[in-house]
Amino acid sequence: MDQAIGTMAGAILPAVLQITEQLAVTVGIAAAATVVGLMLFSWITRRFLIICPPNKLLVLSGRRRATEDGRSVGYRVVAGGRAWRVPVIETAGFMDMTTIPIYVAVQNAYSKNSIPLEVHAIANVKLASDPRIVMNAVERFLGRDRAEIQRVAKETLEGALRGTLARMTPEEVNEDRLKFAAEISDEVEEDLEKLGLQVDTLKIQSVSDEKEYLDSIGRVRIAEAIKRAEIAESNARNEANKEAANAKALGDVAQEQAQKAILQKQNELRRIRAELEAQAESEEKKAVAAGEAARATAEQELQRIRSELEQIRLQADVVIPWEAKKSQQEYEARAQAAPIAENGRAVGEALKLIADTWRAAGPDAKEIFLIQQLDQILADVAARLRHVAIDDVQVLDAGDGRALPRLVSGYPAMVAAVLEELRASTGVDVPAILGRRLEAAAGRAPAPAGGAR
Repeated sequence: MDQAIGTMAGAILPAVLQITEQLAVTVGIAAAATVVGLMLFSWITRRFLIICPPNKLLVLSGRRRATEDGRSVGYRVVAGGRAWRVPVIETAGFMDMTTIPIYVAVQNAYSKNSIPLEVHAIANVKLASDPRIVMNAVERFLGRDRAEIQRVAKETLEGALRGTLARMTPEEVNEDRLKFAAEISDEVEEDLEKLGLQVDTLKIQSVSDEKEYLDSIGRVRIAEAIKRAEIAESNARNEANKEAANAKALGDVAQEQAQKAILQKQNELRRIRAELEAQAESEEKKAVAAGEAARATAEQELQRIRSELEQIRLQADVVIPWEAKKSQQEYEARAQAAPIAENGRAVGEALKLIADTWRAAGPDAKEIFLIQQLDQILADVAARLRHVAIDDVQVLDAGDGRALPRLVSGYPAMVAAVLEELRASTGVDVPAILGRRLEAAAGRAPAPAGGAR
């Protein structure tokens, strides 16, 4: 069996090796064909795929094609992007679409008023972006350099500039340069479209003339402006003088009115001050009169108190001792008339009666003794009141009318204060003693006729 297997393996192995060799050859051929295909595609792409930058125009010439307006042309235009060129049949060309600066200067170009002017301007021209117009540039400038395009555009702009100047006055050209540039652009637009070009910008740099016509216009206008400025300055100065005069007049009037107002206020202040002084003097006089009246009332009250005290003193010094002495004399007479044995008893009775009399007086005995000294006490009170001097009195009333009565009531209050000091220092209550004495005197006095009080 092993021999049979070895025989089979020996027969199969050469076939496998042969198949492997054929497969390797096939893979190598396929790889080589792929590489060759890629290289061929890359070469074809680089050769026939054309990339156009955005600032250039690609023109493929060779095959005829119909345009939008029905014309048949032998080229096609690509503005930026890419396009395939048909080998052998088409050729490729580029045109530059960047701007071309053109300096335009014309001399002795006559304006509308036949004044020769010299104008300098700068323009930026480029190929048109419109596909219909750019074909004109392709037909006229393909393969020509930028200098040729610049020359043609400059000559066209100079012609348009001279044509525009012929329709405008020097004043219009010099004063409104934007309008002048717009007129030139409108004038040259149609001509440039025929060339496949367009104007991006056009600026007028200067306008002058050899006859100094514009300078004379400027001098006249400057003179007019100076004249108007002088007139305006004179008018302004006159207006300022008028305003100053009016302001001064108004200021004088205002000052006079202010002086009048000040005088009025001063007069009113004097009047109010006089009224206040008169009122204060009147109140002062009233206060002085009230003080004098209060002092007189206090003196009268003091005299009344002196009279009452004098009556009480007389009663204590004369009446009571006289009554006691009378009783004593009666008892002495009885004693003298009685036997000698009765003398002692009579004397004892007399002494007892005297003792009973003083005992009956009770606390009044002490008061009676002190009342005998009231002359000196009241003299001292009057002396203290005489020392109170009132010169000027200013009364300030709170609006309730009580200030003056309070001032008048001060004098009796002073007497009461002095008597209160006497009571506090000696224990003698003069008003109380006088009250009790008066009540006692009223009790002993006979009733008036008719029982009327």
